[in-house]
This record gives sequence, structure tokens and C-alpha cells, in this order.
Amino acid sequence: MSAGRPSEGAGCVNWWGFSPARDLISTGPVSHEGEVNILLVGSSDPRHLLKTLANLRDEDVLNVWLFENSMEVVARHMLLLYITLTPQQKMGLNEKTETFLEVFGNSVIRNQTHDTVKRVASQLLHHVSDIPESDAHACFNTSLLKFKERDELARIFKSWMQPSSSSAAPVSIAKAWDYRVRQHLGTRYDSKKGCFDWDLTMKLHEKGCRVINKHQYVRWRESGLAFELREGVYQITNPSLLSSRVFSQRGDRVALRGYWGDITSSPYLAFGIETENENLLKTQNGQHVKTAQDISFANVQDFFQSLSRRRECPSTPQFDAEEENPPTNIEHNYLPVNDLMRLKGVSVNFLPLDSLQKLPEKQKYANFFDIIHFSASCAHHLGPNIQQIAAPDAVLIVELAKFILDLNKEQEAGFAERVTSMCVEAGFQPCRGTKTDDVYAVFEPHKEK
Repeated sequence: MSAGRPSEGAGCVNWWGFSPARDLISTGPVSHEGEVNILLVGSSDPRHLLKTLANLRDEDVLNVWLFENSMEVVARHMLLLYITLTPQQKMGLNEKTETFLEVFGNSVIRNQTHDTVKRVASQLLHHVSDIPESDAHACFNTSLLKFKERDELARIFKSWMQPSSSSAAPVSIAKAWDYRVRQHLGTRYDSKKGCFDWDLTMKLHEKGCRVINKHQYVRWRESGLAFELREGVYQITNPSLLSSRVFSQRGDRVALRGYWGDITSSPYLAFGIETENENLLKTQNGQHVKTAQDISFANVQDFFQSLSRRRECPSTPQFDAEEENPPTNIEHNYLPVNDLMRLKGVSVNFLPLDSLQKLPEKQKYANFFDIIHFSASCAHHLGPNIQQIAAPDAVLIVELAKFILDLNKEQEAGFAERVTSMCVEAGFQPCRGTKTDDVYAVFEPHKEK
């Protein structure tokens, strides 16, 4: 066995981000108001969207454009967005929160959750296969995608609909996960729990994530199970975390299907390490009383409650609107996308894979975006073309590498310096009047003195 591949820990597909959810509208020297256009480049999940929406004023209008490097990540965005916008009368608040987190962060899921994924995939398949309607859901705008990309989404949703025992879906995520751990640790695999404990205490805890519980983190590092919110058997592969990776084998390119995402930083970062509720951060004898799982649940549930208050008039039959958790014996009717909750003044638009090159060529997007967010994994896309689509008072937010555990402090600092250099070369400057941190770098278009 080799000494391992430490650079493999973050994976090559980002199923979740490497930073906490951020209210993008309030990031920068001034808070944007009125109609705001946001471009998310490689955000990987809906965390920023949810937190931004939670703080949106009633009179504000929010238009979001999503760019990802792969259609597998786009498909997962749509799955999580469908769960998010399922009316409370169809799925109770607690159940919806649990289902969201289970799909979001678990390699293996319960049978009930797997049924939910299959049925949602069926509705999303219809959505991407149909000709867009004039009253299509504003948060599921796929009309900008190319036909081949919509076909790829259809293929992905069909693969999620396969029975868990189907021979057409033979990938065991448990074996795929263990393969990644072995490749990452190499000769350290036999002492893996010590490695996991070191990464938690000497890296994540030192970076301010002491609320991440040792038992839960080690469980996730061993098996990919992050959120165990209900008693039950978690043993069915979460199909939304599978993708293909192309390898070179004896001169041929071979696609291998498996789990190619993060195996070190954890999905707890997105929703579980920050909260405005001080009660969730209390300690006793130097230990946190609540865990990152508890905080994730509380934050996501708060986001969902905020969205319910922003919904437009529903088109589906209602139960008691005050009932947070309707009786579980009501059979779930999985709604067509167009019957999901519609949010007043909110749109989500899915962009083609070549958008970063093509957007500057279209007059519509000239000086168009008020806020542009780049993930750390997409920072290499930063270039002069970004200034062409940024509004004069735009804010450019770039995720840094603080929580990518395979990097040492020098590499982390070098990444931040390189981001600043690329942004300056692209026509931006560090944002004046904005508190800086080591999680995000914030820039504004360069202004001549």
C-alpha cells in the first residue's frame, strides 16, 4: 500500500461547499436592495440561496443564476430545491428538514428517503423533458440549458429511479467510500481512527469548528453517514452522490462510477458550524452541549419557515396552514414541479456548462450581476470576462481554502494570495469598508481615482 494521496481528500466533485451559508446580499460595503441579480459559480449546494432568501425583505426581488461544472451537481441542486419547495401541507416541517439533510449529507439513506428520491426524480424527469410552459416554475428555469444538457439531466434522474436492488445500478457506495478512504490514507489506513481524530481536533477544531462532535465526525469519515436524525436502517445508496470519473488506463479513457466527493471536510460546514441562536452554542465542562447535526437541523428548519412566509398563493388543496407537521398517514402526492411553492419575487435559472465563456458575449448580461460568488473549486475561472458581466457597484465574493483540510497553512495563504492576484488582474480590488476574514475574500470593481 502506498503512502496515500493526501490531495484526494476534497474529491473532484463538490457535492457541498467548503464554507458556511452566507447571506450574499448583506456581504459587501452596502446591502443591495430592490431587484438583485446574483451569479453563483460552483456553489455546489443551495446553502447561500437559502440563507439569502431567509433575510430577504418582502419588497425585494431576487434573481439567481446557477453555474456548475457538471450536470450531476445541477441535478442534485434541483433535487434539494424540490424538497425545499415542497408545501408544508404535503411534507411536515420536521420531516422535510430531516429528508433534506439526509439527502444532502448522507452516503446511505433510509428506505423511505430512497422512495422520496425516486418519486422526486420522476417529477424532475417530466420537468426537464417537457417543452417549457409560459407559467413554468420560476425557481426551476431550465430553458437556458442546451438540449444535450437536458438529456443528460433526464438520464441522471432515470438512474435515480432504479430500484435499490436493480442490477442496472450495481454501485455500492459503501465500497466506493472505503476505496476513497484507502486511497487517501494509504499506509495510515490501519490507524484511520487516529487520523480522523487528528483532522478533527488539530484542524477543524483549531479552525473554529469545535461544535463538530467527534462521534459524528468519525462516523461520517468511516462511512459517509453525517446525519442520523431518525431511528432506522441507513443502508441504501444515496444515488444523488454517485458520479463518473474518467481515468486513463493503458492509453484508454475509462469512466468509473463511484463516490468522488469530499471525504475529509464534511457536510457539517454548510449549515452546522454557525448559528445566531446562542443557546445552540452553550458549553458544559468545556464541551459543546449541541452538535453540528443539531445546528444544521435548526438552521435548515429556520430557512424553511422563512420560505413558507414568502410563498405566493398556492394552487394545491390545503390542510390546516397552522399545522407544522400534518399526520404522517397522509399519503404523499409528489407534485409536478409547477405545483411546488412559488416564492414571491424569486427566480432560479440553471446555466449551461459553457456559460462563463458565453455570458460576456451576450448584451443582456453586460454589467448585469450585482453579486457574483465563486467557490474555491471554481476560482480558476476568474478572469477579465467577469468584469464585463459585473454591475458598476457589484460585489465579487470568492470562497477561500480555509476548510480544505489537505492544504497546510502556507498553501492556504498562497491560495488566498493567488485569488487576490487573479481578481486584481480581472479588474477588481479588495472591498473597502468590508470586514475581511479567512473564509471569503470580497472584491469590488476597480474604480479610477
